[in-house]
Amino acid sequence: MRILTVMDKNSETIKNLKIRKMSREEAEFAIEMAAAEGWNPGVHDGELFYEADPEGFFIAELEGKPAGCASAVVYDNDFGFLGLYVVKPEFQKKGIGMKLTEKCLEHLGDRNIGLDGVVENEEKYQKAMKFKSSYSNLRYQGKGGGETPDGMVKVSEVPFGKLLEYDRRMFPALRPGFLKKWINQPDSYAFATLEAGDLKGYGVIRKCRVGYKIGPLFANDQGTAEKIFRALKASVPGEFIYLDVPEPNKKAVEMAEKYNMNVMFRTIRMYSRKEPDIELDKVYGVTSFELG
Repeated sequence: MRILTVMDKNSETIKNLKIRKMSREEAEFAIEMAAAEGWNPGVHDGELFYEADPEGFFIAELEGKPAGCASAVVYDNDFGFLGLYVVKPEFQKKGIGMKLTEKCLEHLGDRNIGLDGVVENEEKYQKAMKFKSSYSNLRYQGKGGGETPDGMVKVSEVPFGKLLEYDRRMFPALRPGFLKKWINQPDSYAFATLEAGDLKGYGVIRKCRVGYKIGPLFANDQGTAEKIFRALKASVPGEFIYLDVPEPNKKAVEMAEKYNMNVMFRTIRMYSRKEPDIELDKVYGVTSFELG
């Protein structure tokens, strides 16, 4: 394993820094780091995220101790996603983050790369990594409860090929392995609506450190999105629920506010190339900030 000596122009030299791939067990370190940052990961995210691309999770070690982490998930030959970028406070401003980023970009190669960055890092990603800002995602918080509307079907009852084809319209790549596990994960609920055999929308809600997160929530129209949303929130009465909404989808924003959800924070969706050609007006809830 190569030993890196890192120099950041605004800080001291760090010796004996190693950047290497994580094992499956070490993926839990990344989830704990995300939790410490207040990102409220799902209780099964470590396993689900890692299996999306076992080669794309990296850990930074200083003198044998974990100092930071990042993920770079390859979906296909054209698209990948950066996430779980965290450096422990005591190791920040020492160039570790840049070395993690370099390793991630090396893994992703010449693909179009997406990320959801915190607002304060937007300018850094623009200048240092040449990423382009596309739009904001808003995290809404609300409360579960209510009644499940008629006509809901479990996502597991939808032919998987039909679901995969539908999902691709709202996500920049096919993700069969990830999607199959995501819709069947423990401590979750997943509903869809069908009309004359055609899929009109689907959504998943999963248990997190605090409450439950909805994601994805994809639907052809606001009425369908609301029905699925109501089914998901009815599954977790009294729990906090969270929904990450692309701000350009005004109908999604309208829906969240109709159900008395409040904005907690926002992220900036950025891409290394151009914004992918997806049906963003049908994205009522992002799958996750970590994996896109």
